[in-house]
Amino acid sequence: MALVTMKELLERAKNNHRGIGAFSVGNMEMVKGAIQAAEELDTPIILQIAEVRLKHSPLALMGPMMVQAAKEAKVDVAVHLDHGLTMETVEKALELGFTSVMFDSSTYPFEENIERTAKVVELAKKYGATVEAELGLVGGSEDGSEDHGIRCTNPDDAKVFVERTGIDALAVAIGNAHGNYPVAPKLAFDVLEQIHDKTGIPLVLHGGSGITDADFRKAIELGIVKVNIATASFNRLTKHAEEYLKSEGVHNYFDLNVAMVQGTYENVRHHIEVFNCEMPLDEVSIH
Repeated sequence: MALVTMKELLERAKNNHRGIGAFSVGNMEMVKGAIQAAEELDTPIILQIAEVRLKHSPLALMGPMMVQAAKEAKVDVAVHLDHGLTMETVEKALELGFTSVMFDSSTYPFEENIERTAKVVELAKKYGATVEAELGLVGGSEDGSEDHGIRCTNPDDAKVFVERTGIDALAVAIGNAHGNYPVAPKLAFDVLEQIHDKTGIPLVLHGGSGITDADFRKAIELGIVKVNIATASFNRLTKHAEEYLKSEGVHNYFDLNVAMVQGTYENVRHHIEVFNCEMPLDEVSIH
């Protein structure tokens, strides 16, 4: 179909009371697997990459590939910079054609977070791009290198933050965390509901890998529109690669490529189905 803005996909999902998957990718195989799943299910998705991943997956290489894959996909795809840490990276992503950016200033004081985020909103307007920001602290980090703890988003602060920054989507902290959960987290759905009521904009759930399918559905019903999935895809890809390399016979890159694509595809497909299902919560399978 086309490369589209994330705002367009968020509004479409919000109006249909569904969630849209934002799938982190780190190589060609992950891009292929994610697009394959989206096309088979005829469902739009968001391809994204976090700045902390760029040391392994340079933006100059990944960016053009993600954008071109979106342009040639049979479904609408947005391309998003997740957890941008510097204005330089944000601007580079926009120049490469990313249709959405997140400049994560959540570790800064409230007023500074507003000021820094507002600057990104002004920059993104020049490119017609969507802006996501974070308020509160989601636990862990994208690469597991640090953890600032979890601080739930304050609903009243969220209202002020949205009004003063002009963002399109807000990532919330409601007990969720990046990386692998030791046990499934207990999400503060009451806080989520209050944030949704006070802001009215699409909300984003980071740290989606490890949350139960039923909790995904409940979160979507209470205002979550975009759900980030990273760790689960990286883990499934690695598992498939390990299984292939442990199999008998001579191994080669091409079959390894197929294994990595398949691992990503399976994880993305599963989550697309969960985020878009209409069955009652008690009937949703736990993965």
